[in-house]
Amino acid sequence: MKRANLLAAIGLSALLGACGGDPDPVQYGPDPALPDPQRGLLPSMTIAKPAQWGDRLPTVPQGYTIAAIATGLKIPRQTLVLPNGDILVAEGRGGGAPSLKPKDVIAGYIKSKGNTQVESGDRLTLLRDGDGDGDGTYEEQTVFAEDLNAPYGLALVDGNLYVANQDALVRFDYREGQTRASGPPAKVADLPSQINHHWTKALTASPDGRFLYVGIGSNSNITERGMAAEVDRAVVWQVDAKTGAHKPYATGLRNPTALAVRPGTDELWAVVNERDEFGPNLVPDYLTSVREGGFYGWPYSYWGQNVDPRVRPQDPEKVASAIVPDYSLGSHVAALGLDFSVPAMGARFADGVFVGEHGSWNREEPVGYKVIFVPFRDGRPAGPPVDFVTGFLGEDGKTRGRPVGVTVDPRGALIVADDLSNTVWRVTPARPPTAARTP
Repeated sequence: MKRANLLAAIGLSALLGACGGDPDPVQYGPDPALPDPQRGLLPSMTIAKPAQWGDRLPTVPQGYTIAAIATGLKIPRQTLVLPNGDILVAEGRGGGAPSLKPKDVIAGYIKSKGNTQVESGDRLTLLRDGDGDGDGTYEEQTVFAEDLNAPYGLALVDGNLYVANQDALVRFDYREGQTRASGPPAKVADLPSQINHHWTKALTASPDGRFLYVGIGSNSNITERGMAAEVDRAVVWQVDAKTGAHKPYATGLRNPTALAVRPGTDELWAVVNERDEFGPNLVPDYLTSVREGGFYGWPYSYWGQNVDPRVRPQDPEKVASAIVPDYSLGSHVAALGLDFSVPAMGARFADGVFVGEHGSWNREEPVGYKVIFVPFRDGRPAGPPVDFVTGFLGEDGKTRGRPVGVTVDPRGALIVADDLSNTVWRVTPARPPTAARTP
């Protein structure tokens, strides 16, 4: 598309988006308000313009402090706190799906305006509190492994460090305290990488370490590339950690971007990015437990049995079996991070999950751009979300950061990867409780 036509189309998109100024319905929790779909020539496409942090910091609740523990990274996505307190950071950018129509060109242009222009790191960086005083200052920063392929998900099991690249699940030998991988990784299993419209591969491990769970996103919004391109997509795989044998664990999850197991149980949980181009308040991204053998709707329906009429042919039997997610996070917040809290994070945030919301690009009024806390009671989400780290999107309408992965350090800290300012942030209680859970 020629530049003049592209800019004209962007102007048209902004005009069309400005027509939908109704206030958002209540969309948080187990029973969100679902308005009628809105479909037009182009969806609303607006992204917050980047700006520098300068002397600003993100905002955290009273009684908590936040500090940047690493800057100048190469697109930090997910992090992993190792048993000795070191932090691994997966850095990089993947994807590369070809555009299908002018809308995709416009969307790609707009999204690029809200992303960092830093070159993809394709590596793991290790952060260490070098003097061991636990003050949250990570004096050492070393490259642990490089020449990876858009690494994203991380898991450590019995001396094995697993990394989910966009094309393969790989394994490094890990010895506590090492600062660099002892050699190249071994491949555990190939991962679906045809087209890679959604390239991120989320990862977590079962409590006994026998299985790894990999989140694999769809290759389209709603099957525009045909169902052949969706084989082994929009799923969570269960992978045997020793053999690499795998099977679908759950299906119909459009883009499961982060996975975690609830402590003390075998329950797998995910945050999922839902479909676009249905209006500013459809379809809600969500947090949900993931049942073995469960089907969660994509592409045929959303939020249970709400049929998506754009999908042809339909499958009424699949729609009838679709599981309603546990908790709506709101439409287009782009949840990319998930981890369960611990008592060391303080009484108010002791039981629940932290969710990193990267922020919207496809609605007129931006949403997301923050880290929230969803409280739990009796093992299930209970109550409205609580803003935990904000200020990424400023009052001036500009964004200084975009949260991705969130990782709870059992000693009492939340680690947040910010892939716009290429920073890793650390949030701690100002007066940490003494009863921290042993990692």
